[in-house]
Amino acid sequence: MSATASRPTDPGRATAPRADRFARPLLIAFLLAAAVDLAGLLAGLDTVHLVAKPLLMPLLAGYAFVRGGPRLLIAALLFGWGGDVFLLADNDLAFLLGMGSFAVGHVCYLTLFGRDRAPAALATGIAYVLVLAVFLVLIWSDLPAELRVPVAGYSLLLTAMAWRAGALGRYAAAGGALFLLSDALIATGIAEWPRLPAPDFWVMLTYIAAQLLLALGVLGAARADRP
Repeated sequence: MSATASRPTDPGRATAPRADRFARPLLIAFLLAAAVDLAGLLAGLDTVHLVAKPLLMPLLAGYAFVRGGPRLLIAALLFGWGGDVFLLADNDLAFLLGMGSFAVGHVCYLTLFGRDRAPAALATGIAYVLVLAVFLVLIWSDLPAELRVPVAGYSLLLTAMAWRAGALGRYAAAGGALFLLSDALIATGIAEWPRLPAPDFWVMLTYIAAQLLLALGVLGAARADRP
């Protein structure tokens, strides 16, 4: 028997190339769908956005799955997909359903970030709370009355997620901050504040970057935790 044949097979070494074979195409497909969606928003092509947006989170969730991502990460991304789909409809009920789906995704993230992690920086948490408080005070009277309490509750949950994401490193911390910025841009649109040109483009750009950075942060932390 040869020396090569006598060595036991390492399952991890055999599985990794197979995972990479699917992971790279899924990540490339996600990035292409993101580029198409953003280009469609800039060009004012609503049909392109309607087709491309629902593809984003399933592709990113598929990438996270083949990379061995935690189940809570997959769940958070898929609840984000639910929020994406609901928000394609332009009415208050769809907005509330979408916000609820995103909220469940944030609970998944918070649960994941709280597992055997070092505490996030207290100073960062205080800064987030101050920013949230000022933002809600400024926007409160401009929000529709029926959306004020749901938006405030959701914003508190999102802020907690953004703060706790810092426990996983720079990628996840940046993802949490960008998620907060993306939803703040949505809120200013609901309040009919002055907005940037092509506002939907900026909302989606910050959202796509947020979810990707959160996923990369979680996957990196999971990889570091493996023996």
